Amino acid sequence: MKQELKNNNFSLVLSGGGALGIAHLGVISDLEKHLLKPSEIIGTSMGGIIGACTAIGLNFNEIYSLLEQFSDISKWIKFSFGGNSIIDSSKIEKIFNTIFENRKIKDTEIDLKLIATNLLNGQKKVFSRNDDILLKDALLATMAIPGIFSEKIINGTVYADGFLCENLGLKEATLDTILAVDVLGFNSFEKELPDNLFKTANVLEMFEKSMRLLIYNQTNLIKEQIKNKKLFLIEPNTYPYKTYHFHKVEELVNIGKNLLQ
Repeated sequence: MKQELKNNNFSLVLSGGGALGIAHLGVISDLEKHLLKPSEIIGTSMGGIIGACTAIGLNFNEIYSLLEQFSDISKWIKFSFGGNSIIDSSKIEKIFNTIFENRKIKDTEIDLKLIATNLLNGQKKVFSRNDDILLKDALLATMAIPGIFSEKIINGTVYADGFLCENLGLKEATLDTILAVDVLGFNSFEKELPDNLFKTANVLEMFEKSMRLLIYNQTNLIKEQIKNKKLFLIEPNTYPYKTYHFHKVEELVNIGKNLLQ
């Protein structure tokens, strides 16, 4: 895998997955170590956030420091008492303002594509250099899990998280060699049913397991459509972790390391 990536320009595709997406940074660390740089990055949700940081030239240590801010949820969670979501995204927007300032998506060092969903008609939207919008606005769109984070309105259109249509943006890769990291892949769910003492815990685990299976099956259908391309797929062992485990930065980064063969 490493030799193929070294010999060819490649697309880096990073999936969504909430806190599980922190594992992407472990792969970024390995790419840096082996002096491998993607020619384009495609990201959804958390994969889009880490992909955007990489695309503007931040290195592993810089991105790691930023993720540590998210380990303290009080720095970015503000509960909403109106609208359609539990969390008001204004605190997150302030963090994005600090990181990306007024940079537009067309101003990244590496070509960047961010996947979102038109919340009114369900159509996929891929934000790219062709869109004259702020990078932070595209990120607020791709990460807007319906009901959890505030939906994002851009040029009059309402957008939500890209996982609704393409959690792993393989179809948006333009190069013949693809390195894809799927934190909601085969290794993201346990192969047995939950067996907790309390029924409530079992119900919540069943719901999250169902969502992971739904997204996993969505991705499998998309993989079948990828023809005549060399696909290297990394699926970190994220099953022991929850999508809200933002406080486990070090553990999640580590499970993404040493997976480049």
